[in-house]
Amino acid sequence: MSSAAASPRAASSPSPRETRARGETRAPRETRARRETRARREPRARRAPLRRAAVAGLAAPLLRAALVAALGLASVLGLACALAGGARAEEPPISAATEDCLACHDLLHPGIVGDWRDSRHARRSPEQGLAVPEAQRRVSGDAIPEALAASAVGCAECHALRPGEHDDAFEHNGHLVHVVVSPSDCAVCHPVEADQYSRNIMAHAHDNLEGNALYRDLQRHILGAPSRQAGALAFAEPDETTKAQACLYCHGTRLAFAGLEERETDFGAMSFPRIDGWPNQGVGRVNLDGSLGSCSACHTRHAFAIETARQPYTCKECHVGPDVPVYKVYASSKHGNIFASQGKSWDLEAVPWEVGEDFTAPTCAACHVSLLTAPGGGVVAERTHQMNDRIARRIFGLIYSHPHPLDPNTTKIRSADGLPLPTALDGTPAAEFLIDESEQAARRETMAGVCRSCHSRPWVQEHFRRYDHIHETTNAATLEATGIMGEIWSRGLASGPDRGASPFDEAVEQRWCDIWLFYANSTRFAAAMAGGGDYAVFADGHYAMAKAIKELQEWLELRARLEDGSATGSGTGR
Repeated sequence: MSSAAASPRAASSPSPRETRARGETRAPRETRARRETRARREPRARRAPLRRAAVAGLAAPLLRAALVAALGLASVLGLACALAGGARAEEPPISAATEDCLACHDLLHPGIVGDWRDSRHARRSPEQGLAVPEAQRRVSGDAIPEALAASAVGCAECHALRPGEHDDAFEHNGHLVHVVVSPSDCAVCHPVEADQYSRNIMAHAHDNLEGNALYRDLQRHILGAPSRQAGALAFAEPDETTKAQACLYCHGTRLAFAGLEERETDFGAMSFPRIDGWPNQGVGRVNLDGSLGSCSACHTRHAFAIETARQPYTCKECHVGPDVPVYKVYASSKHGNIFASQGKSWDLEAVPWEVGEDFTAPTCAACHVSLLTAPGGGVVAERTHQMNDRIARRIFGLIYSHPHPLDPNTTKIRSADGLPLPTALDGTPAAEFLIDESEQAARRETMAGVCRSCHSRPWVQEHFRRYDHIHETTNAATLEATGIMGEIWSRGLASGPDRGASPFDEAVEQRWCDIWLFYANSTRFAAAMAGGGDYAVFADGHYAMAKAIKELQEWLELRARLEDGSATGSGTGR
């Protein structure tokens, strides 16, 4: 990529580098998007009393119609005046269909509409998005349908798109619309991103959980309602509502059209679709058009801002632990420290994202997603929405850490002992289902290139040496714990998979799960993110892992003495 492709800088505005060189303190900058937002909000604030009056009059149908018409006229006149003054000259027209939506929803849902009006979708048309240099584009499609190309991307452009593909499409005030917008809808303008995401393990998160009998069994013994039956404790299959509020909140629900129902609204009785599994923004949501995922899991609706997607708080929603304590480790690391203290002055909207100019420490998106460039325009890392493109090993232990799966559909995987796991209970990887050493090396080098934007080559090499070492030691500790658990099963002190029983339905088995599901993961994430040291030791790290292994061994010894009067093993180093 040539230097001409780099994000342009205004000649009158000194860069952070130039500011530091002069010894000045730079005030938090107001980006162009924020200036435009402030300019738009000022006239909207002046319209607020009229909107409130309109809402107050919704009870009278004739007054409603008059107020809606007046608001529509006011909007047109306001737009004309703004265009005459040049304030919104570069903004595209709003389609007639979207204007129809706004006439009511600006009154009924001002939060949604206000969010959209501040968005880039409202400020740029797809053809304007394609007119900028390639490195600055946020639109990857080069064949935008003519009907969409020149207007703002509004309500109708998303909710009336491809209605024949959506089971929830219904007639609404003269338009055929659907409630749920899917990645396949977004793909009309963003086909590259949608294709990458479809190959992302996140997109398959629902099916990978619900389609794996072993994972479903673990879920049942966590979420299912307990009951005592004939003196024994049993767990029922969890109901869909419980799952939607728990595991499927992040993994995504399976949506299903359940018919139309009539509801009373401020404009009278209307019919709307009833959708099982909705609302949900999970990363692996199964949509009504058959597509997988939810773009709004990261690009929160209705602003869909790249600034939001790049904030670590967005990833925190699902990656906060204790099984995946990513945000907690990040927040307590040097990277998180710098973000917390300096992030308000960064340009989180710039495309491409220039290291050292737009930001000075990574967020999640810098390492895993965004197009990164160096001063002069050289590419550090290409944009990707296949989140493991820069990750060689899967930190999340199932039950050991392992190379990433070849296929995002992990229900195909079978270990050497016949379990639907990427590793056998003895730690042997299911190699035929995992990426090979060559692919691991390529992904490692891509991530190391991101690290070298700020760190020296020896620093990065030592970081990854320590990271690899932690994988080895935590997997070895998990192997020891699993050996103890295996002896408990073999002696009949608990019933495990060797007898066709659940490995998760007894308290001692749950203690074994703690070791690989929480403590080993926490230790590895602390190593991966070069910080959050306590998460490698006392905060669900080495300390908790060592304690749990000792408890397993002592449980085995005690039960063995109770069963046959003999101690088993050599103890715990006493």
